[in-house]
Amino acid sequence: MTTLRSVKSLSTPFLAGKGTLVGTGTLGGVERDEALRTLYPAIEPYNTGRLNVGSGHSVYYEECGNKDGKPVVFIHGGPGGGCTVGNRCFFDPKLYRIILIDQRGAGRSTPTADLTDNTTWDLVRDLETLRETLGIEKWMCFGGSWGSTLALVYAIQHPERVTELVMRGIFLMKREELDFFFQHGTSMLFPDAYLAYSQHIPEAERGSLINAYYKRLTSDDTATREAAAKYWTTWEMSTSFAKPNVEYIEKGDDSEFAAAFARIETHYFVNLGWLPTPDHILESIDKIRHIPTFFTHGRYDVVCPFKSAFDLSQAFPEAEFVVCGRSGHSAGEEEHTSELVMACDRFAGK
Repeated sequence: MTTLRSVKSLSTPFLAGKGTLVGTGTLGGVERDEALRTLYPAIEPYNTGRLNVGSGHSVYYEECGNKDGKPVVFIHGGPGGGCTVGNRCFFDPKLYRIILIDQRGAGRSTPTADLTDNTTWDLVRDLETLRETLGIEKWMCFGGSWGSTLALVYAIQHPERVTELVMRGIFLMKREELDFFFQHGTSMLFPDAYLAYSQHIPEAERGSLINAYYKRLTSDDTATREAAAKYWTTWEMSTSFAKPNVEYIEKGDDSEFAAAFARIETHYFVNLGWLPTPDHILESIDKIRHIPTFFTHGRYDVVCPFKSAFDLSQAFPEAEFVVCGRSGHSAGEEEHTSELVMACDRFAGK
């Protein structure tokens, strides 16, 4: 079913497939009349803890907002990105019990950047362990980029535990997506940023930049790992916003963040997330079709190509799909932020 909201007169026909193609920007869909929403004010957790999930991993989690509110788990991106204080603020703290978890090896979880028993299926089990530990029967899953991948895989595995899905920057863990961003595609749009990223690797190895970086990020030599982490992370951060964000780009200079981010990402990507088939998510949509679902995607997202969100909308027309027509990949871009905050308000009955 096609749903259009706040439709203004258009000089050309508005063409849409199944699902919702509505945007806050005129280029992405149909311009909204409402003012853009911003994040809720900063809050502090009322509870923090750790899960000893095995293989030496200590996984950090925290709870914010209303102890008796609607449970939502924030699933961060990367993989390897970790959570930030701003991630707490997509949700009305009076209405939501907000749960953040740093995935294995990421953020405040230890050991940092550790790859031992660090797979998609381990992370799915960790989410279930956390849910059970906190005594939550069902929760809403919120995730962007890799967080959307893990949210979808978790929901497919445990549909009875998910009340809603809210996602941004859809990533299906497919070879075509990885090739587009890390090999040849985004390189045509950001050749300046791509130059340093690609030329860090000797020409003879550039046929598979992901494999070449993974080789260096798993090296026994610290200097080799740190250099590779810097170039890999800087490339991704340089392309995450439609208008480049200097603060993001400088994350490549944060050696601790870059080490976990780059090392864990390449570990997952060379293994295609350990998914059983290339189209595992799209092939499994029937298992989650009943779950109320909302997702946004930036028309100019060059990290996770727009086609991934479009393909998901075609397979899952029951979901609400909003195109952010002036945006790239990051949830920090104002259109994404506004749409995600509004969706969470709606799911809380606000």
